[in-house]
Amino acid sequence: MPTRTTRTTVTLPTDLLTAADRAVRAGEARSRNELVANALRRELASIERAAIDAAFAGMADDKAYLDEAQAVSDEFAPADWEAYRLGEQQHAGKQR
Repeated sequence: MPTRTTRTTVTLPTDLLTAADRAVRAGEARSRNELVANALRRELASIERAAIDAAFAGMADDKAYLDEAQAVSDEFAPADWEAYRLGEQQHAGKQR
């Protein structure tokens, strides 16, 4: 299914447009449109990642979350240790 597009006009600094045109001529992008669309996608993804990071940052000070995470970690500790021990045994067997 083709991507829907909308024609728009943007005002760019002259040096930025010149650099974009150079990139297109060098074959680094198919067109100005592709270059701008890809740049917008990357920037919007960066903004979304920053928002997600900010949301998770609050977890560092959330006592209820930290208590629950510790309880889960404590429950899995015996299984984690057993998996580690078995992995070490397998690794030691391959060394011989």
